[in-house]
Amino acid sequence: MSERIVPFLQFLFIVAVPFIVAAGAVVTLFAVGALFDALEHPDRLGQRIEAAFRRAPKPPQIAGPDHYYRRYWSR
Repeated sequence: MSERIVPFLQFLFIVAVPFIVAAGAVVTLFAVGALFDALEHPDRLGQRIEAAFRRAPKPPQIAGPDHYYRRYWSR
């Protein structure tokens, strides 16, 4: 049974390691970019943190038939 598992693990290691390294490089680039953006615009950093925790606006609702605004062509 171990004769089948070892080549599979070797193949998985050879395939998985480059993907992990590439994903780590992309995450690192985004983190460095965010760091430089935060250092360049420190006033917007607080606004972005607050915006991340702000509730989403309520969805628009259709006005009822007794609403004060009526289209001029409806009679």
